[in-house]
Amino acid sequence: MGKKIRVLVIDDSASVRQTLVRVLQEDPDIEIMGVATDPFMAAKKIQEEIPDVITLDVEMPRMDGITFLRKLMSQRPIPVVMCSSLTEAGSETLMQALEAGAVDVILKSKIGAADGLADDAVRIREAVKSASHARLGNVRRNVNSLRPGAPMPAQKLTADAMLPPPTGKAMAKTTEMVVCVGASTGGTEALREFLEALPANAPGIVIVQHMPEKFTAAFAKRLNSLCEVEVKEAVDGDPVLRGHVLIAPGDSHMLLERRGARYHVAVKSGPLVSRHRPSVDVLFRSAARSAGSNAMGIIMTGMGDDGARGMLEMHQAGAYTVAQDEATSVVFGMPKEAIAKGGVDRILPLEQIAREVLITQQKF
Repeated sequence: MGKKIRVLVIDDSASVRQTLVRVLQEDPDIEIMGVATDPFMAAKKIQEEIPDVITLDVEMPRMDGITFLRKLMSQRPIPVVMCSSLTEAGSETLMQALEAGAVDVILKSKIGAADGLADDAVRIREAVKSASHARLGNVRRNVNSLRPGAPMPAQKLTADAMLPPPTGKAMAKTTEMVVCVGASTGGTEALREFLEALPANAPGIVIVQHMPEKFTAAFAKRLNSLCEVEVKEAVDGDPVLRGHVLIAPGDSHMLLERRGARYHVAVKSGPLVSRHRPSVDVLFRSAARSAGSNAMGIIMTGMGDDGARGMLEMHQAGAYTVAQDEATSVVFGMPKEAIAKGGVDRILPLEQIAREVLITQQKF
């Protein structure tokens, strides 16, 4: 047995604190170091003992969560998972939190709700465990096992749960390529750096970033304001076009499909796959079937192994595959697993991945 992950829960709502404590304690690898109703109480607890991970509410009395996060990151960086409401305003605030150094996001509005709490509990525990592995030096701050008797929604389904039966070989080589990207913990800032480096005529890109529903729309909007490429949250049936980026909506899977001469995305509900929705494996494995050697696969920073099997299938189908290296990853989990499976052609630092996309585009 290894050392448990010690968590400090900061939230002014008693019901949310109780629910978070209960959900987190269902994992034998996690223990609650303490709870606090506001940042001032939290600061006193941190002076006494340093937690491994903090869950932090956004809206609190005396000091808001974003202000506390910025102070914490400038004085004593600790991995932080933010809690926010499922609103457009909350989504914009969470973008600020991620840019300020938060590792991940969980939805406050769903915590304590009876419907769907099982899936949300899995997400909460995964977020905290991922955060505990984060290397904060790589967080850009510029502008699961359950104990016996616990609910078992975390059955690790594969992408077979979402993919239709194979129809044959992948499409023949074309002059257009499609880039499929998967990321999780640390991915919001990694994707920003990657996409900011691309020109307006970059190949069509489809992305799965592990993120709750609603937040992906704010994330896409933020990226669109920063990048030369057009970025939007994907809608079922959207075409994959040169100079455009589609981001899978939170809480929905996204698949790549070929219709005639063009690629489109299918956005679907479905079970958690590799404990995630959206799942990188679902996107990558659909790309292997629909695009084959017309695709390029990129797997970035993140905890776990989502995308590893899909990247291997893309590689076997003739796609060119790239993994972000350990030195630039906030969490070197997903890239490491993809490399271990033998599905990665090249390992690159984050700052070189955009250039590799453009070099590969020239070969089409």
